[in-house]
Amino acid sequence: MKYIVVLGDGMSDWKIKELGGKTCLEAANTPYLDKLAPYSEIGLCKTVPDNLKPGSDVANMSVLGFDPKVFYTGRSPLEAVSMGINLTPSDVTLRCNLVTLSDDEPYENKTMLDYSAGEISTEEAEELINYIDKKLGGEKYKFYPGISYRHCLVVDNGETGHSLTPPHDISDRKITKFLPQGVNGNIYLSFMKESFSLLKDHPVNIKRIKEGKKPANGIWLWGEGTKPSFDSFEKLHNLKGGIISAVDLVKGIGMLAEMKIIDVEGATGNYETNFAGKANKAVDELLNGLDYVYIHVEAPDECGHHGDFKNKIYSIERIDGSVVKTVTERFNEAGEAFAMLVCPDHPTPCAIKTHVSEPVPYLLYSNAKNLSNGAKRYTETEAQNTKTYVSDGYKLIEKLISVK
Repeated sequence: MKYIVVLGDGMSDWKIKELGGKTCLEAANTPYLDKLAPYSEIGLCKTVPDNLKPGSDVANMSVLGFDPKVFYTGRSPLEAVSMGINLTPSDVTLRCNLVTLSDDEPYENKTMLDYSAGEISTEEAEELINYIDKKLGGEKYKFYPGISYRHCLVVDNGETGHSLTPPHDISDRKITKFLPQGVNGNIYLSFMKESFSLLKDHPVNIKRIKEGKKPANGIWLWGEGTKPSFDSFEKLHNLKGGIISAVDLVKGIGMLAEMKIIDVEGATGNYETNFAGKANKAVDELLNGLDYVYIHVEAPDECGHHGDFKNKIYSIERIDGSVVKTVTERFNEAGEAFAMLVCPDHPTPCAIKTHVSEPVPYLLYSNAKNLSNGAKRYTETEAQNTKTYVSDGYKLIEKLISVK
């Protein structure tokens, strides 16, 4: 038996007026999921413990089978590991977004216009972050470039316990109430203020503005943490596992869990990603030795953060037609038994453009066994109506691998 997870990041939603009171899952044209639903177990799962914030770090960790209450030490160290940064136990890391802020003065009155600086290219971002490191970095503070708008600050012999807000939680809002607080809060705030002065007239941004793009005119620090220690996925579940993702965060979890990191050409963190390429590469790996592959698709979450329900629906339809369909048909053609879990990590409602902790709908299907519990479609409402509920997200993997 082979096992596969199709994780549509932020895929579930609230009902949307413009969609006639439907969610994105309900409004999407998903013929393949509709075909599998009557033979699947469909229910709700709480992926985020009550005492933790509904981040993709906590939620993906849960779906991968790691109890966040045991293993979670912060978001940014997971990304730092994926970026190849060698962390010491005394290092504190922070996620460093390139963002677009309004021109309001003073700094505290600015508005978060875009937490991703218009999905800035990795090449442009690298130039800007290296410039920031040259101007603001040093022996104690080091800035590292990552992918697109996602970067990292490492503090040597640092401290945790700060109040730091994810920028995607304050889209279109003034930053006044969300500035860093804590023992090093003034230092982090000074970095953010100085970055605006340094970046607003940088040649990269002058060029972006001329091209009609949003400037990456500031950095935003959040998601602090320290180096975590994970159990091996293979030792924990007795399965050889792999991860496909375009996001450093998810790759970092996989690396710490000693899973195989599988790269796919054209894989991105948005709705222009190579959906079919991810599916085909996952099946290739499963047919050639791996037992379990986790396909992470960031697209629905990015659309949710932008309030873009049209492209969120498009992303769901591509997950259906290019990922779920490809996986199912290829395994059937190969005559190979498999079980597949389809779910979000957390909801990202378009109405509020950020994550919530509500339970997520999941679909568990196998071509070797009828798992039906009465649902007709894979939607939030159908999942709720089955009364099937998993209270601890990290136990969801047990349902998957118990299918034989």
